[in-house]
Amino acid sequence: MAGDVLSQAEVESLLSAMESGALTELLAPQPGAAASAPAAARRAAPTAPQKSREKVSPYDFKRPERVGKDQMRALQTLHEGFGRNFSAALSALLRSIVEVKLTSVDQLTYSEFVFSLENPTCFNLLRAAPLEGNLILDINPSIVYPIIDRLLGGGRESAPLARRPLTEIELRLVSRITTLFLQELKHAWSNVLDLDLSVERVESNPQLVQIVPPNEVVVLISFELTLGDLRGMMNLCIPFNSLERIGTKLSSNSWITYGRRAPSEESTRQISGNLKGAIVELVVHLADTHITTGDLIGLRVGDVITTEKDVHGPIPVSVEGVVKYHARPGAFKGRKAIEIAETVQPEPPKTEARKAEPAKPEAGKPAAKVEAAKPAPAPARPAAAPPKPAGK
Repeated sequence: MAGDVLSQAEVESLLSAMESGALTELLAPQPGAAASAPAAARRAAPTAPQKSREKVSPYDFKRPERVGKDQMRALQTLHEGFGRNFSAALSALLRSIVEVKLTSVDQLTYSEFVFSLENPTCFNLLRAAPLEGNLILDINPSIVYPIIDRLLGGGRESAPLARRPLTEIELRLVSRITTLFLQELKHAWSNVLDLDLSVERVESNPQLVQIVPPNEVVVLISFELTLGDLRGMMNLCIPFNSLERIGTKLSSNSWITYGRRAPSEESTRQISGNLKGAIVELVVHLADTHITTGDLIGLRVGDVITTEKDVHGPIPVSVEGVVKYHARPGAFKGRKAIEIAETVQPEPPKTEARKAEPAKPEAGKPAAKVEAAKPAPAPARPAAAPPKPAGK
């Protein structure tokens, strides 16, 4: 039994072998070795994986993640659809199959983005009104020159990659690609914001363009373009100050809902049919008046309360708290009823007048409270005050 217990040196040797990947060699039976050693190693092997080391992710407090996770997910889903549409449009332009795949949506500083690009490159400075600042579209030379070659009638064979800035003619050809990119990008963002996209200028050295401070956070959206056997990257850089004011619109429930389209006759008919069965509250306001608390307590069955309402005047009918009709009171088959006389058209002056009318009952409420607190005689009322109930 004593020979089956591992020493501290043997345990540390097993742990180090597990980390270096040599545990299988240690557990393999070797000729001439004692039988108790492999048995002890096999008994100790299941207990070794229990000690796991946690994965530590570096975090830079000088560069916090300022764009929320919901906005990042919305940007990713939005540009996945954009990639499919741009792939179809670019394939139609080049008359060749071009695959556009969204590879990543990351947050990093502007300096990290600039120094990760090649020099020279196709560096497009974009204007996206009403967003603040500028956006950047970078097309890697490894894919921009094959696209130019294809536009000029080249075949599928790959030519040596040129390491030079684009010429004027090549810039005019690349503008067809960027124009197509901006058209599809505007369509993809149409449910979030109407963007007016344009190219301000094109640079070859990315380090000469400084649209934001080097430590400013930007969102980098990277696409991989595949044209035959050739692959290249296309990067869209959006500074954080451009997304800051529209962060609430970039939620997963705002842009992915329904598109902006006119309602069809079928949808209008369906919604109207559903609304016909909805239950609404209908209230008829006959009249109102003011009485003292003493008169209210003294009311008996058969008493009559007079009001200033004209019996021949229209009475308002409210639907869900909004006055919609004027009606006349009456009876129908022995039951109290009203007859709709006219429809009330909403007008601002009438709305203000209706808001001013409820101020009268508020003036009478304090008098009622004072009357209930003091049993003294009721205060003097105006001459136009209604008489006491007829029962008295």
